[in-house]
Amino acid sequence: MAGTIGVIDYGAGNLRNVLNALEMIGAAEVKLVAGPDDFEGVGQLVFPGVGAFGDCVSQLDRRGLREPLVGWLAADRPYFGICIGYQVLFEGSEECPGIAGLGHFRGQVGRFPTGDLKVPHMGWNTVVPQDPSDAVWAGLPARPHLYFVHSYFPRPDQAEIIAATTHYGVEFASAVRQGAIFASQFHPERSQSAGLRVLRNFLADAGAQLGPVGLVAKG
Repeated sequence: MAGTIGVIDYGAGNLRNVLNALEMIGAAEVKLVAGPDDFEGVGQLVFPGVGAFGDCVSQLDRRGLREPLVGWLAADRPYFGICIGYQVLFEGSEECPGIAGLGHFRGQVGRFPTGDLKVPHMGWNTVVPQDPSDAVWAGLPARPHLYFVHSYFPRPDQAEIIAATTHYGVEFASAVRQGAIFASQFHPERSQSAGLRVLRNFLADAGAQLGPVGLVAKG
């Protein structure tokens, strides 16, 4: 599936870094998706995110993005969610009780336990793919190191959607995969060549038009 790569713009998020990352991996056509009409012509969707779960969901509702996003996910169209773009796929979050997420996956977003653990979880950590043959991990080490910044993480009810795990005081689902939908708690746009490869692998597998890029090709 070709078409333009859409990047969800809900008034916050790590847009500039994600747009720079897409440029680095040779994305041919990219546009911001800030309202329902902007989905027209989009073939793959990237949802970057930083900030609070409740603020993000409120902005999605205010901009009329919830319904088209729910429809996009239900149709199993290519979607890469990053951080908050991962968390909003679930039913709700301890960060903002009573605020409904997109509910595409069953489960809640929880906080790291208090105690000796430093929260937020910030920096590089090991990601353990559950299915190393998945195209998204192609060309990466068996346990790649990727960059995290978060205090909350999803707890999927469906174990079969967990694409990768990471340990930080507890083992958590650092990525999920179902059909054309992939989402990660790590930030590929901040994870240097390994993160760029994950992003490029996903988009290439989803049919995006990508030019040759030396940094990613060399690994």
